[in-house]
Amino acid sequence: MPRPRKATDADVIAATQRVMQQVGPAQVTLGRIAAEAGVTAGALVQRFGSKRGLMLALMADFAGSAPAYFARLRADHQSPLDALRAHADNQAQMADSPATLAHHLAYLQIDLTDPDFHAHLGAHARDARDELRRLIADAVAAGELAPRTDVDGLTRAVQSVLTGALFVWATLREGTAAESVRADLDAVLAPHLA
Repeated sequence: MPRPRKATDADVIAATQRVMQQVGPAQVTLGRIAAEAGVTAGALVQRFGSKRGLMLALMADFAGSAPAYFARLRADHQSPLDALRAHADNQAQMADSPATLAHHLAYLQIDLTDPDFHAHLGAHARDARDELRRLIADAVAAGELAPRTDVDGLTRAVQSVLTGALFVWATLREGTAAESVRADLDAVLAPHLA
C-alpha cells in the first residue's frame, strides 16, 4: 500500500490561508491548520517550530508574491486597465463578508505591530506599489490613460482607494464589496482616461 502524499509547504500555507479566512488570530490553532492541510499538528511543529513560525512562513511567502501575481494578471489581460480592474476584483475577495474582512483586519493588527511580521508586510506593499505603477505606466503607453497622467500620483491614489474601499463597504454595506471597490477605482481612474 503506497504511503499518503506528504503535504508540501505550499499546501500547508494554502491551508493556513483558508483557516485564516474562517477565524481570527485567537482561534487559529496548529490543530485546526493541520486538519485543513491533512497532516498532524506534530508535523507542523517539526516543520515550522510553532504557530508563530508557521505564520511567519506564510508572511514570507506573501512578501515575495506580488511580481508573480501581477505577471499572471498581465498574462490574462491584454489591457493594462483590465488587469488593474481584475486586481481590484481580487482585492474585494478579502471582504466576501464583513466577518471575513474583520478577520483580515485582526491579522493586519499583528502585521502592523510585530516587527517581524511588518517586515514582510512592508516588502509586499512596496512590491505591489511598484507593480501597480507599472500597470498604470503601461496604460498610459497603451493610450488607455491620458499622456499627461501623473503616474506616481495615480499609483498612490489607486493603492489607497483599493484599501480604503473595503473599509467603506464594510461600514456602509451598500451592494457587494466587489461593486464598491470597482466603483471607487473607476472614480479615481475616470479623470485620467484617454
